[in-house]
Amino acid sequence: MTYERGNIAAMQGYTWGEQPQDDRTIKLNTNENPYPASPHVQRALAAFTIDSLRRYPEPTAKKLREALAKLHDLSPEHFIVTNGGDEALRLALTTYVDPGATFSMAVPSYSLYGVLADIQDAKLHTVPLHADWSMPENIGAQLNSANSRLACLVNPHAPSGTLTSPPTYSRIAKQMNGVLLVDEAYIDFVDPKRGHDSTDLVRELDNVLLLRTFSKGYGLAGLRLGYLIGHPDLIAPMMWKTRDSYNINHLSQILGLAAIEDQGYARSTWERVRSERGRVQAVFENLGFPSPPSESNFILVQSTRVAARDLYTGLKEHGVLVRYFDSAGLNDKLRITIGTPEENDRLISAFKQLI
Repeated sequence: MTYERGNIAAMQGYTWGEQPQDDRTIKLNTNENPYPASPHVQRALAAFTIDSLRRYPEPTAKKLREALAKLHDLSPEHFIVTNGGDEALRLALTTYVDPGATFSMAVPSYSLYGVLADIQDAKLHTVPLHADWSMPENIGAQLNSANSRLACLVNPHAPSGTLTSPPTYSRIAKQMNGVLLVDEAYIDFVDPKRGHDSTDLVRELDNVLLLRTFSKGYGLAGLRLGYLIGHPDLIAPMMWKTRDSYNINHLSQILGLAAIEDQGYARSTWERVRSERGRVQAVFENLGFPSPPSESNFILVQSTRVAARDLYTGLKEHGVLVRYFDSAGLNDKLRITIGTPEENDRLISAFKQLI
């Protein structure tokens, strides 16, 4: 006998990236920042007192939301802090998508979207991307035709790393009747020369949510901290109704604040990742393994000379973990996280040996 709900029994759970089994293996498969968090975070951690854990944390992460508001030139009411970006996604689904209603996503994309839709017992509607990873011009009409209550689109796109400009999302949001969530987990790695800023979307529109995370740009994947930006009326039901009580622990609030307040250090790591991204991408291109222009901290390498699965297995045997997706449109590609220069040199050396 099973006590699971029917939709839970029928679904597949999320499959996370492999974890290294020894100290020699380097991890270029889960898009973590290769550099540690700010020294300010280390000092805040060292100054943390165990006595502060006796009490519940500040319920709304008030100081952290105020710091985020200052960073993005918005009000604290535009923000909700979450237990990683994944909780932000779950909150949006449970708040805005009825069981049986439609949730939409572009494909290929972050596989957790579909898992969360299954948990909510929502109908999953997918919009295939073009070969160049761009969205169809009529995507807004497609979302409305499916009666989509919430659509999640990741930008820069994962797993390709391609970037879409804010006006495109503005057009989609204005066309659709539901809520548009733009997952910007990798936005910190976008070249600042592009002048990319999507926060005007939440100033102008009341149906747009922007997802940000501390996991990538701030080197805090192990902390599990993220946030949503949106019109206050869109944030309020999640903040006051569907959010878990005390969802952000006291330590996370302190360390997140320390990370946000050291923008100089964070930006220096983003620049180092961008520099290495260009170098690694050029090496693979010269070896005959092209990848789309990436504005994230990973590249998606295409292999026509050697089976991508064999390259993945071979790199693993050399102590280098990368990500292989055994699915249509991706099974001839490898997603490779940009590591430190030393890690990238190991990757390149192992790759050259394999080919």
